[in-house]
Amino acid sequence: MIDIAVLISGGGTNLQALIDACARDDFPARIALVISNNPGVKGLERAEKAGIATTVINHRDFETREAFDDQLHEALNDCGAKLICLAGFMRILDARFVNRWRNRMINIHPSLLPSFKGLHTQERALEAGVCFSGCTVHFVNPELDDGPIITQAALAINPSETADELAARVLELEHIIYPQALRLVAEGRVRVVGNKVTISGAEYSDQKIINPVPE
Repeated sequence: MIDIAVLISGGGTNLQALIDACARDDFPARIALVISNNPGVKGLERAEKAGIATTVINHRDFETREAFDDQLHEALNDCGAKLICLAGFMRILDARFVNRWRNRMINIHPSLLPSFKGLHTQERALEAGVCFSGCTVHFVNPELDDGPIITQAALAINPSETADELAARVLELEHIIYPQALRLVAEGRVRVVGNKVTISGAEYSDQKIINPVPE
């Protein structure tokens, strides 16, 4: 059992998926602390309802990014966290902080990385005319939305759907793969070799999907 901290900025639906997973008796991680950079967000309510300690470290209270990151690092050490999960944390962490937690911090991103890094991923996917979208859980590197990939989930795009509709479908996949990735890491089954992940005992799909469907 390892203690983790979850960093959020908003509603915390991925946080809720992690809370639900960690509540299971056989799950190998426990959420020691939820940190938000924004006060009064729904994610804090979710954590408090589950009996999880919370704190707010408001980035607006700090003159520099480095000072904010130092306070964040201190809170993480104080709670005994061995792993960080970013769950809708909308702050760019500087390289010094990331390197302190290298291979001990994971993030979920709503695209099939390395495609569509950054914001507005589903709008950009529809504009680009790609046939598939999805989500990725990865270890965090200093570069934006970069790092060794742990797991991904994909779905076929219907070009008639809106970006919001596509985002909602992708979010359902996020809630599945984030707990899965956390379990793999917490169980010690994930190793980073170079910029790639190896997972002991993992089974990989040979499923093939064609979109649009052939006639």
